[in-house]
Amino acid sequence: MTTPTQPPALSKKDYASDQHIRWCPGCGDHVILSVIQGALARMGIKTENTVFVSGIGCSSRLPYYMNTYGFHTIHGRAIAVASGIKLANPDLSVWVITGDGDAMAIGGNHLIHALRRNIDINIVMFNNEIYGLTKGQTSPTSPVGLITHSSPDGAIEPPFIPGQLVIGCGGTFFARVPDTDLKLMESVVIEAANHKGASFVEVLQNCVIYNDNVHALITSKETRDDNQLKVENGKPLVFGKTRNKGIRLNGLKLEKVDLSANGTTENSILHHDATEPDPALHLMLARMHLPLFPVAVGVLRSVSSPTIERTLWEQIDHLHKTKSVNTIGKLLHSGHTWEVE
Repeated sequence: MTTPTQPPALSKKDYASDQHIRWCPGCGDHVILSVIQGALARMGIKTENTVFVSGIGCSSRLPYYMNTYGFHTIHGRAIAVASGIKLANPDLSVWVITGDGDAMAIGGNHLIHALRRNIDINIVMFNNEIYGLTKGQTSPTSPVGLITHSSPDGAIEPPFIPGQLVIGCGGTFFARVPDTDLKLMESVVIEAANHKGASFVEVLQNCVIYNDNVHALITSKETRDDNQLKVENGKPLVFGKTRNKGIRLNGLKLEKVDLSANGTTENSILHHDATEPDPALHLMLARMHLPLFPVAVGVLRSVSSPTIERTLWEQIDHLHKTKSVNTIGKLLHSGHTWEVE
């Protein structure tokens, strides 16, 4: 009699390919790759059940470095390919790795409809607020005034706020995390993977060559405590080096308050509820920016809603059971037919 054995636990190395990593030394992409590999191992998702899809950009090299199935597609089309994969086989864990230019410029149309349809794919967007692979042009998230090769006198276009775009499209999961907080990033990646529906994770990622220190005010040890608001479900919106600041609602607007002031307590400020279906407060949190407010990081929104791939297959199964013409063969031989000689 043989004793059944448990399959061996997966390790981070199981997800690493044999390809030489070609990102610049110091690039935030290295950290994101490492965290994703570790998170997948921790969840025990089999490599043969996982697919990584990318478009064009520095971030889009990532599928080469994963020991999983992968597609390196054309510029802006990663989400379209990933959607096809998920619709064909809903049991796969499908990931889209993209950048702020790839996702929000040429790929913007595919992005908004994937979010609207709530297809169960995981979109991780590396946001360094510039085009890195093509040597430093403004992207859809570049701030007004940024000096680049394509805006030598300063960018004049107002940028996208990724969270605002995601929530505005009806997105059911949005998270934001800096590339310097590995623990938070891993927890966010795991939550995104477990979410049933389209998940969108914005990683505030540094480009050491063309936009170095782009997120320094949010990530540096000297300023991060006062400039980051880590949201946790059910917890008060408190921040600061001594956790002496909070966020509360004043009428229809958010305001920053000093908890050391007389009459101001944690009970008087907002508590985060990522599962609230109404997106109003999630949108307000996503829009907070320096210097008026800290930048909200963590899972800002995570709500339940039917996914399109499950709904599609339920519809197909129903039609197979209820329609007399339910195969291609029956369709070809239904009605009036004739042969052409």
